[in-house]
Amino acid sequence: MRKKLALFAVVMLLLCVLLGGNAFFGFIERFADTGTATQGADEKKQTALAQTGAEYPAPGTAPYETASNGTAMSGGTGGAGYNGDTGDSGAAWSGAALADTVGAESKEKEPWMQMPGGAEPGAIKTVNIAGEDDGPEIIEIVISAAGDCTLGGDIRLGPNGFMQELQRQDNNYRYFLKNVYPIFRKDDLTIANMEGTFASAGPHKSNEFIISGPPELVEVFTSSGVDVVTIANNHTMDYLQKGYDETVAVLDEAGLPYFGNEYTALIDVKGIKIGLFGYSMPQAGADKDKITKNISRLREEGADIVIAYYHWGIEREYYPNANQKAIARHTIDSGADLVLGAHPHVLQGIEEYKGKNIVYSLGNFCFGANRNPFDKDTMIYQHSFVFSEGELIESRYRIIPCSISSVKDRNNYQPTPLEGAEADRVLTKLEQLSSALA
Repeated sequence: MRKKLALFAVVMLLLCVLLGGNAFFGFIERFADTGTATQGADEKKQTALAQTGAEYPAPGTAPYETASNGTAMSGGTGGAGYNGDTGDSGAAWSGAALADTVGAESKEKEPWMQMPGGAEPGAIKTVNIAGEDDGPEIIEIVISAAGDCTLGGDIRLGPNGFMQELQRQDNNYRYFLKNVYPIFRKDDLTIANMEGTFASAGPHKSNEFIISGPPELVEVFTSSGVDVVTIANNHTMDYLQKGYDETVAVLDEAGLPYFGNEYTALIDVKGIKIGLFGYSMPQAGADKDKITKNISRLREEGADIVIAYYHWGIEREYYPNANQKAIARHTIDSGADLVLGAHPHVLQGIEEYKGKNIVYSLGNFCFGANRNPFDKDTMIYQHSFVFSEGELIESRYRIIPCSISSVKDRNNYQPTPLEGAEADRVLTKLEQLSSALA
């Protein structure tokens, strides 16, 4: 035993000499950390889920046009294009230095973009200390929005990549959103599009793609900080009314709020009521009245904020069509505070209209319907609403650029914040797409 201890001491001494003091003690710390098997459940959630996944290499070299200003994302840069193209770097995005990814909790988030008519953005929480009269309480509500989440796939095609990945991960439902969980955990409300059904048997449509997953996949949402989902999309009815009813029943049983189609939601966050509604493929000629009525009803029920989430547009198109624009602007004219969109499966620009934002397409997010999409760019859109004495006094937003996969060569169904040049590229892509809407 003494010989073994002596040998161990000699090995450690050699490591110290070879690595240097700081590196040696860093090695010892990492070695010790591997033994924390008794870490509590909450601690595991906050550390293991903060991983950011693989870093992407620098993009290519083809130039892309410099963006012009004139939208909510104005102030353009030269910067990168998209689908792998890059250009010369220009001024910092909207005058603020781009931060590193927010996947790891220790890093700074992307800067807030100020909406018109508000004060300069800052760290706004509450300013009224108990027992002191320092003025009215300031309440900030931070909302995160994500795009298309197809949990499962088309069972007619046999075993699909999403379910195979789940098996590789030992049926760990937290695997899929673990890299964005630190973001969702810190906000006040996370919204996602649940595109598909929790029905795997029975009559179905004859679509090219039929999206479904077993009911237990709802835990992908509930275990990872998603607070509410929209069910207004073109795959919710893939298993007809029976499948739709089963899906709603699964969400009810899981305690996960939902909205869309005939359902609206009114959620109380810090005493601020947030009203949510949405439609699949709304048409400017036929659906304006029901949009107006939904907004009015939610306001009558006490909504301080009204958010619309539409499933619309044309797949793989980077620019909104005339119908999207007409519906979105009518929604703002009718009193909504924010319009979100999905369905094109790629990012579309952000338009500022009458001081309100229209996010035309959030793109894919946790996307089980394609093993390797040609465009893996996505984002988490965050919007901050600041209230004083029940009145909205400030509105601002930021973009967290992401990929739908933590690896580049395939879709591993694990959306991940981007870093460095790749983050800059996606931000510039959005800036250019938004500038075209001016």
